[in-house]
Amino acid sequence: FTVLCHESDKPLFEAVRINEYFRDLGALARIVSDPELKSFTYRRLQLFQARFDLHCMLNSNEEKQVQRMVPHRDFYNVRKVDTHVHHSAAMNQKHLLRFIKKKLKTEPDTVVINRDNKLLTLQEVFASLKLTAYELSVDTLDVHADNNTFHRFDRFNLKYNPIGESRLREIFLKTDNLIGGRYLAELTKELMDDLEMSKYQYAEYRLSIYGRTPNDWSKLAEWVCDNNLFHENVRWMIQIPRLWHAYKEANTKGLNSFNDLLSNIFLPLFKVTLNPASNPKLHRFLQSVVGIDCVDDESKPEHRFCSSLSSAVAVDVAQKPALLVLVVLRRSKHQEPQHFA
Repeated sequence: FTVLCHESDKPLFEAVRINEYFRDLGALARIVSDPELKSFTYRRLQLFQARFDLHCMLNSNEEKQVQRMVPHRDFYNVRKVDTHVHHSAAMNQKHLLRFIKKKLKTEPDTVVINRDNKLLTLQEVFASLKLTAYELSVDTLDVHADNNTFHRFDRFNLKYNPIGESRLREIFLKTDNLIGGRYLAELTKELMDDLEMSKYQYAEYRLSIYGRTPNDWSKLAEWVCDNNLFHENVRWMIQIPRLWHAYKEANTKGLNSFNDLLSNIFLPLFKVTLNPASNPKLHRFLQSVVGIDCVDDESKPEHRFCSSLSSAVAVDVAQKPALLVLVVLRRSKHQEPQHFA
């Protein structure tokens, strides 16, 4: 992706060549793994910790006294922002349990899912699981990330499935399902109401864009706008899972190369930035998006890249950092996101 200046036809942003990027990345990796540097930094951190402990021992009482003199300010009425909160896990397990029980009681006959070409109501789904609302509990849901999920990304992901059932995740925790993500939207509004009541608490919820189709952004923006999920205490963060290897192994339709994946992720953003009227809902949604992150199982070792790389159409590497180009373009159009007041 290249964005040209309207007046001079020169690029708004000159990207660093990919070979130069990987050369610098290799230099940083060598610095981080240097044994002498590790010893030096370890001793330096110990020194800083000792100085901080000495400061606490000498000055903690004075700091507490000064803090008591500040009017109308303590831990509970200082503004706080919860970051890196996966939206599907934003509610606690008791909140999710209470919501599921309420829907089983008030909407048992709502058609919620299509399984094997058969439409099932919410009551029929739980009947197939041999469960009733009375039998549901926090322990039955099993969505709490405990010590068993530490350094186990596979177990961590399974916690997103209430009762270990992917169909319940699809019904209650997905934006794109048979009911148009209505249950998740209602849960989100309850979370927003809680934030408004706490007054000093803000949140940055994460939504995923997978890049399987060019319509991913439009569908997500429609879900947010149609359900009016905008709040002064909430901003949205987009995370892009690094799943190209899985799409490639599954021969995902429409993804013939890594370049197709990049186009699905970034092309809609460039189009709506240049012409907001082409997709008003996406344009509105992007005003509350504060960033884009790329996520994966960080415990996996990264592959070493060679110094010479061809285009993304031929191999699974992008030549130009589209995200940086997009940021520069949106700034030039004065379309930067709204930040917390």
